[in-house]
Amino acid sequence: MITKPEDIKKVLAGTKTATRRNGRYADLGEIMVLEGKCFKVERVYRQTLGELTDEIAVQEGYGSVEEYKNAILSIHPGMPWKPQMKVWTHEFKVVEDEI
Repeated sequence: MITKPEDIKKVLAGTKTATRRNGRYADLGEIMVLEGKCFKVERVYRQTLGELTDEIAVQEGYGSVEEYKNAILSIHPGMPWKPQMKVWTHEFKVVEDEI
């Protein structure tokens, strides 16, 4: 679910607690392991890009929606940023080893 090295660093540092993707990459209760630390998926839901706020961007490890938008568009050149576009949101938190 989290594959970019810079995003992994943010998750491990506790500054990224959610990820938004075009597909559903995890289910509620699923455990993600990054560098030996376990993170449990707490919520999975759909939302539109138009619903994003600066507070939500902070969950993603960015300071604002504009910063988050620029990062996403740099990864996906040519992708339009449409407010009505739906994405899957995966919220997670660190947990003690459950594996």
